[in-house]
Amino acid sequence: MIGELSKKEIKEMLDILAQTYPEAECALDHGSIYQLLVAVVLSAQTTDKSVNRVTPAFFAKYPDAESLSRAAAADEEAAVAEVSEFIRSIGMYRTKAKNVVRLAQKLTADFGGVVPQDFEKLQELPGVGRKTANVVLAVGFGENRMPVDTHVLRVSHRIGLVTEKDAGLKDALATEKALLSVIPEKRLTEAHHSLIFHGRYCCDARRPQCDTCPISKICKRHGV
Repeated sequence: MIGELSKKEIKEMLDILAQTYPEAECALDHGSIYQLLVAVVLSAQTTDKSVNRVTPAFFAKYPDAESLSRAAAADEEAAVAEVSEFIRSIGMYRTKAKNVVRLAQKLTADFGGVVPQDFEKLQELPGVGRKTANVVLAVGFGENRMPVDTHVLRVSHRIGLVTEKDAGLKDALATEKALLSVIPEKRLTEAHHSLIFHGRYCCDARRPQCDTCPISKICKRHGV
C-alpha cells in the first residue's frame, strides 16, 4: 500500500481540497505556451510573484521564441545581457538568462518556434527538467500530470498521501511516482494545483494551520 490513506479517504480529501480552492491554477502569468515555458524556467527557486513582476516587460519585447532567437543571432552575448537586465531581480538571473536565450534558439532551430507536446523533447531544452516539462504539459496542453514542486513534496508527505517509506522526503521523482499510483489519472493536475494552494495558504512549512485545516480529520499530520 502506498501512503496511509484509503482510496475513499483520498477521494474525500481531493474533493474537499477542490471545494476549498476552486481558484487553484497556475499562478504564472502567460499569454502562450511558449511564455508559460519561459515563466516556469524562470520560477526555479523563485516565487511566482517575483516572476510575474519581470515577465510583462520581457514578453513585451520578446513575445515568442523567434523574436528572441533573432536577437541572439545578431549578438548572443548582448541578448543574454539584455535578458539579464529584464530578470535581474529574481534568483540565479544570469544562468536563467543564458538558458532562456538558448531555449529560444533551440525551439526556433529544431521545432520551428513551437513548444513540443512531448515530455522527452521538452527536457532537451536548456533549463527544462522533469517538473517544468510536467507543468507545461499539464497547464499548456491540458494533460493530466503531477509536477512535484516544494509544496507538493512537503504536503503530500505530511498529510499521508505518500510516506517516507514510499519516497524520500526530498526525492521528487519517487514522490511523483508514488502520487501517480494513488491519485486517479483524471485528477492529477487538479490535485497538483490543490496541493500547492493548500501548502501556500494553510499547510505552511513552519506553521501549519491545523486548527482551521479543511482536511484535518483525514490528514495523518506528520511533522514534515
